[in-house]
Order: sequence, then C-alpha cells, then structure tokens
Amino acid sequence: MWYHRLSHLQSRLQDLLKGGVIYPALSQPNFKSLLPLAVHWHHTVSKSLTCAWQQHEDHFELKYANTVMRFDYVWLRDHCRSASCYNSKTHQRSLDTASVDLCIKPKNIRLDETTLFFTWPDGHVTKYDLNWLLKNSYEGQKQKVIQPRILWNAEIYQQAQVPSVDCQSFLETNEGLKKFLQNFLLYGIAFVENVPPTQEHTEKLAERISLIRETIYGRMWYFTSDFSRGDTAYTKLALDRHTDTTYFQEPCGIQVFHCLKHEGTGGRTLLVDGFYAAEQVLQKAPEEFELLSKVPLKHEYIEDVGECHNHMIGVGPVLNIYPWNKELYLIRYNNYDRAVINTVPYDVVHRWYTAHRTLTIELRRPENEFWVKLKPGRVLFIDNWRVLHGRECFTGYRQLCGCYLTRDDVLNTARLLGLQA
Repeated sequence: MWYHRLSHLQSRLQDLLKGGVIYPALSQPNFKSLLPLAVHWHHTVSKSLTCAWQQHEDHFELKYANTVMRFDYVWLRDHCRSASCYNSKTHQRSLDTASVDLCIKPKNIRLDETTLFFTWPDGHVTKYDLNWLLKNSYEGQKQKVIQPRILWNAEIYQQAQVPSVDCQSFLETNEGLKKFLQNFLLYGIAFVENVPPTQEHTEKLAERISLIRETIYGRMWYFTSDFSRGDTAYTKLALDRHTDTTYFQEPCGIQVFHCLKHEGTGGRTLLVDGFYAAEQVLQKAPEEFELLSKVPLKHEYIEDVGECHNHMIGVGPVLNIYPWNKELYLIRYNNYDRAVINTVPYDVVHRWYTAHRTLTIELRRPENEFWVKLKPGRVLFIDNWRVLHGRECFTGYRQLCGCYLTRDDVLNTARLLGLQA
C-alpha cells in the first residue's frame, strides 16, 4: 500500500491511466471535482485487480474491478455483518438503524488483501470483502439485471425450439422442474405436456411451483362461452392481446391455461412478448418509452352479473421499470379495462396517446405474434407481467380451466433450484 501526497496525486493518476490501471469511467477525469475534500489516495493490487480508495468528508470512494463506487458512511455502518449487528443464521439485521449517528465517520480504514476494515468512533470494527461491496453497491447493481431474459418475436421463439417438459418429469424430478422454470424465466412462457385433461390434474401441476392465488374468479377457474361472468373472455369473441388483472393493484404474476375440450373450430391462442415490443419502442423512441414508464393510469373492472358484484381499480404506468438500472419488470396493457384517463394533465395526455400508439404498433406487428392451438393434455404457463395473450374467435363447445399463481412463490422455487430470478 502506498500513501501519496495530494500534490503528486494528479501525475500518479495520469500514469495509471496510461497503463490501463484505472477504469474507463475515469479516462477523462475532472480532478478538481473528483477530489474536493481528499487528502490521500490508497492503492493496492489484490488478485490481479487494482484497488484504490479514498476517504472523503461525507462518503467513502472505492475503485475496484472497473467500477467506481461511493458509499455513505451511515450505509457502511448499517450493513455491518458482525455477530452483534447481523444474524447470519436468520439472514436478518440485528442492528437498530435508528441508533446509528447520521454524522458518523470511521476513525480508521485499512485494507488487508481483499477485506476492508472500518473502525468506528466507539471502537466497533466493520469488515467488508471487496467483491461483496462490488455486488451490493449502487454502481454495481446498475450494471446488472435482476432476471436474465431472451426477448423474442415469433421467428426467434420458433427457431429456439424451446422444449416442453413432460408432466411426470415436471412433477417428480427437480431436473424436469428446473428445465421448465429456466424456459419460463427466459421466455415468459412454458409448456407441460401429457397432463391428464382434468381440473384436478391441472391444479396439482400448478401447486408444484407455487401457491395458487385466489381472486374474485375463485381459486381454480373453469369456464366456457356462457357469459357467466361480466367479461369478454367468457364469450366466443376474439380477444385482442392484453395482460390480465390490470385492475388489481398488483396484477397476477402467472397465468395457467389448460384446454380440456374443444368441439369446434378456431380458438387459437395468441402470445406476444411485451418486453420485446417495449424494447423496440426504447430503441426507436426513447422519450416515448420514458413517458409510458412514468404516467400513471387507472384500470377498472366493474361486474354486476348474477351473484358476482365487483368493482376493482388498479393504478400504475403501462411500463414499470426499476429506477436504478431501467430494467423493465412489468407491462400493464389492457385496452378493454383501461379506465377514464383522469390522472394525466391535458398538456401530457396527447403525448401519452402518441407513445401508447407506438407501443401498440409494435405489439400488433404480425412478426411478433406467436399463435398456438391449446389442446387437452398441454398446459401453458404465461408470465402475465411480460407476455400478452389473446384469442381468435371460435365455434362450438370449448372448456378451459386454469388459475393464477403468486409470482413470489414461483421465483422462490426457481431460486431454490439455483436459477437467477
């Protein structure tokens, strides 16, 4: 470890830049803004990775593995993983965050190989592995996605030849279950084959990966075109692409479809990757993508049929993104159930209509439409936060059953099997 005087720091950094040791983000540094309160830079080489850190008046700055990270001192104290601050068995914080001095600063900082040690005014020592800080820093998270995906149109999905999973393998082996979940996480849809065409077997299948989410439609739903509910789905009419339960504050995460019987024609299911379409909007009209991710809308479901009396309202933008890395995680698109637009000022609403039209054009491109004929024995799982579904009109008698699954439980099952979700 070397300690350099501030007067020599600029020339040292320039030498490091020439040698490719500091990172691209600092290829044209503004030294006045970079070092407003600094006294010393501290350098070391660890496992072939250059590490440099500096103690500022109000934060700690770390350069490691091509990333410049900044940490508030309260954050560093709050995330201490010592036995008195964190229960490693329950993975829960023991430290009372409200007890931490908001003006806290470390008395001493030192680096030993790949571990940073912070000594606080009361003598408590917090230690962090450099890779842990890299993984959990804001700057590190900006470079990562929560859930890896393969965006697709009809051609991409068909060329991928994504295999279905056999019912027995799905139910009885972790290998079959993991294969299914990997397909589902990557593409937002997945199929299970050779399922006995009954509601009971469909329910058993769903319970393999999640708790079934009970809604106003019940736990397992079973329907024909008898208009027994106040919804277009309970007819023989065609349904345009949409996501379900947009009128819930938290739309249902996964939808399960199983066609038990169809004596007639038509009725193919339409599937469209909403994230693929949104990515096209982002590339072609980023300002419209941003508008769709910020403007809140109401979706509404009013039902007064027989014994079913419901009035549901859900609020949220069409596109929902994580603010730190702009990763899209939920699309709320349903032109049937969109309520009166009264949450948008007049000088924004026309621009919103333009952006919505741009997205709709992408969603309706024929090359983005994947059509599949549901049949007895083949169960379809749909990520309702990502993939839009629809239906062509049909004739004859058609029975479907299915359910909604809790998203948290499906992702939990995937993580327990070692998948990133």
